[in-house]
Amino acid sequence: MRLIVVRHAHAEPGEPDELRPLSARGRKEARALGQTLAARGPSLVLSSPLLRARETAAAIEKASGAELRIEERLAPGATLEDVLEALDGLEGAIVTVGHQPDCSEIVEALTGRDESFPPAGHVELELG
Repeated sequence: MRLIVVRHAHAEPGEPDELRPLSARGRKEARALGQTLAARGPSLVLSSPLLRARETAAAIEKASGAELRIEERLAPGATLEDVLEALDGLEGAIVTVGHQPDCSEIVEALTGRDESFPPAGHVELELG
């Protein structure tokens, strides 16, 4: 399985945190990210339920044609175990859209590498 770990694009500040939308910059980042990831051929995009992640995931879905599912386990605080449970039984190229510092911690747990995740950042990994 190919796993593409994505941090949501740039979001507006505000409250409540769960309803923060993407900023104009973030919408542009999400569209560009969608185009980049479409070339990777994802079959599924799993997104955190928070609005900024859902909007980022929707841009990836639109560009790639991949199915989009909201995954509660990808909400802030997601761990490697949460991601592995969400991936259980899936195959192909899967995109997960989540938050920081979760994305960095998940990639480090899988690879031992300290990865930086700016808004709309992503890392692609091969899982056994």
